[in-house]
Amino acid sequence: MMLLWYTSRSAGLLSQILLSATMVLGITGVMRLNAPGWPRFVLTHLHRNLSLLTLVFLVVHISTAVIDPYVSIRWIDAVVPFTSSYETLWLGLGAVALELVIALIATSLLRARIGLATWRGLHWATYACWPIAVIHGLGIGGQDTRTPWIVALTGACVAVVLGALAWRLVAAPSNHPQPVGATRRVGVTRR
Repeated sequence: MMLLWYTSRSAGLLSQILLSATMVLGITGVMRLNAPGWPRFVLTHLHRNLSLLTLVFLVVHISTAVIDPYVSIRWIDAVVPFTSSYETLWLGLGAVALELVIALIATSLLRARIGLATWRGLHWATYACWPIAVIHGLGIGGQDTRTPWIVALTGACVAVVLGALAWRLVAAPSNHPQPVGATRRVGVTRR
């Protein structure tokens, strides 16, 4: 049954990579970053499709973990946080991250019905989902998380997302439009 174990671990790592890429695309989308030659809608669609692909790999990750007879994980343990007798904390964090991903995707699909302001407010949950998912992977992975290539992969995901967040914090004031009615005149003094 090593195939199930390898599939679960691989799908979990791919989910981490995809979730990190989705975070970076979301951050760059907020900052109105445009790639030369790519219309803005391409980045928006790529962000949405990576989110859905992340969900697909999460389903594979969870399904193979539950089906694998090596460890006793029930379906309820995968969706109800902190109910498992196996690695209660780490598996519970994974369940929390899964619920946040589902909520983010559901609210994104319903964005036209719930309104942009509500959607934006709910979308802030991304900033909780991603680190919870990373911590889940580090905690539940056991010996694997200390393997050099997994350390490098996780470190790269963390560095890229933190770099994008740092860039957003530094660049945010200059990239956002002025409030409606506000004027900014460069080189003109008021009398």
